[in-house]
Amino acid sequence: MIETKYLQENTKNIQLLMTIPGLHHFEAQKLGSLLRLSRIRRYSTGEIIIKEGDDDPWFYFLLSGSVKIVKDGIEISRLEKSGEIFGEMRIIESRGRSASVYALEDTMCLAVDTSAKERLQKNEERTELLIFLYRIFAEYTAVRLRLTNDELIKCKKQLQNLTSQSSQG
Repeated sequence: MIETKYLQENTKNIQLLMTIPGLHHFEAQKLGSLLRLSRIRRYSTGEIIIKEGDDDPWFYFLLSGSVKIVKDGIEISRLEKSGEIFGEMRIIESRGRSASVYALEDTMCLAVDTSAKERLQKNEERTELLIFLYRIFAEYTAVRLRLTNDELIKCKKQLQNLTSQSSQG
């Protein structure tokens, strides 16, 4: 992994964040707070980004490339679109990682350090950033929950078909 220092709040970096789907409609002030907790990280093909069971404070926005998410050795998802997030459970809980994430190709991410809140000057700024992060989390979780429900229905239909076929045969 290659990473930058914590990002500076400047026009260039705020414009970078505004290109990320899901962030372009937020105020520059909130994006500036997010920048001060963030680094750009680059990963090579096959490199592990998050290891299942680890306890680290980072969550990620995919900027380029693609990743696979693996739980108990089974691939459960792939993320390939700029702006998708992973490791987002760090926003609401401090437990060990529930899955591993690997770069499928050269991949660049915006990594946000959820433990670096002291980098923000005022309590009000910290509170606003937490609300901002929770909103991002809620929006992405709603999308993922809808996709998970679709997958569950598909699996249940397949199971019903298999059960029906085995009872007939």
